Amino acid sequence: MTSSKQAIVRCQATPLSGVVTVPGDKSISHRAVMLAALAEGASTIRNWLPAGDTLATLDIVRALGVAVEVDKRTSHSWDLRVEGRGLHGLRKPGGPLDCRNAGTAIRLLAGIMSGQHFPSVLDGSEQLRKRPMGRVTEPLRLLGADIKSEEGRAPLTIRPAALHGIEYKMNVASAQVKSSILLAGLYTDDAMRVYQPGPARDHTERLLMAMGTIISPSQDGWVTLGDAPPGGRRLLPLNMTVPGDFSSAAFPMVAAAIVPGSQITIRQVGVNGTRIGLLEMLRSMGADITISNQQVTGGELIADLTVTYSALQASDVGGPTVVKAIDELPVWAVAATQASGSSTVRDAAELRVKEVDRIAVLAEELRRMGVAMDEHDDGFTIHGLTPLQGNTVDSHDDHRLGMALAVAGLAAEGTTIVNDAACMADSFPGFVETMQRLGASIEWAATS
Repeated sequence: MTSSKQAIVRCQATPLSGVVTVPGDKSISHRAVMLAALAEGASTIRNWLPAGDTLATLDIVRALGVAVEVDKRTSHSWDLRVEGRGLHGLRKPGGPLDCRNAGTAIRLLAGIMSGQHFPSVLDGSEQLRKRPMGRVTEPLRLLGADIKSEEGRAPLTIRPAALHGIEYKMNVASAQVKSSILLAGLYTDDAMRVYQPGPARDHTERLLMAMGTIISPSQDGWVTLGDAPPGGRRLLPLNMTVPGDFSSAAFPMVAAAIVPGSQITIRQVGVNGTRIGLLEMLRSMGADITISNQQVTGGELIADLTVTYSALQASDVGGPTVVKAIDELPVWAVAATQASGSSTVRDAAELRVKEVDRIAVLAEELRRMGVAMDEHDDGFTIHGLTPLQGNTVDSHDDHRLGMALAVAGLAAEGTTIVNDAACMADSFPGFVETMQRLGASIEWAATS
């Protein structure tokens, strides 16, 4: 049933309790399988996320001639053995590389494919074709890449070209842009420097360092890929476990924070400092969140998160915190509906160019549940405290909006139906089942 685009989630308010894990980190899963494909030798990647977006990346890697063995431990946790072909060993694909809905895949692969000795085309779904690619293609062209787009959007056509090192200043901090430039930089002999005007995810840098590449982490905003060593660059194989995805943990976290009587623990979640903006935002609202059992795996910090229901107060968010929580802002908006006072987000214009215009669509759907929400060009204001009313809402084929609306349904009076809910598997396969294990009154429902 969950494979149908018309699948429905039906949910009602009930306290949450228990201990769960969430699927592997989506951002790291994308990057790990890409970089393992470029390594010299076999990599082992445990707890890899088999979601819609990451499966697109896996299929592309295979289309480029990389052998991947899969051990399907559970429906949402796979172990991979990737036979790396080296930086220059990929094979010409038989046709366009289909990134489906995955913005991370197309932008990072643009960097990798710019360094290949054969032409390629990166394409995707109708939804992906609407997303802007100029912020990636423009710096890649400065490196010497021969890359063409359709009016700044996919499909991207890439032809072989000699690349060279550059210094590039991003106007807005973006992990995808930074990663694309660094990945293209693997195909130069020169040093590469990228300036980010604020915090952005550093998973690419951490993985490259784990694979023997000389990367100088951000100093005064600059991230540096060093000169190629004698004999050229090479990547060592990976042996790692993917941390639990903080962006997936965000949904049960917010649910527990706003549903009275709830207390839950989510184990082994990645708590990389560039990713936990939501945790900081919820704590600033008075949320009761405890971090324990911290460990390091694959260069990434993981921990257990315990969330206990508490009364929330309104908070304003902007600047660097937004960058660290851009994917979590839809579910944070749900938390803000249950906070006393008016909460405002600024500096989040990127939300308008995600899978959908997440500001406009979120406002449209939350208003159906009785929420007073004002839109701004670069954010929104939520007026709480709102007694949420169950209603029929729609994900608009956006996985994070679908799950955020389901969380709202768990705090609402009456029944909430989320139409077009199967897209949740794009990033969190097993979302409904995970929430059920915490005692949530949520279920897949047949369409009429």
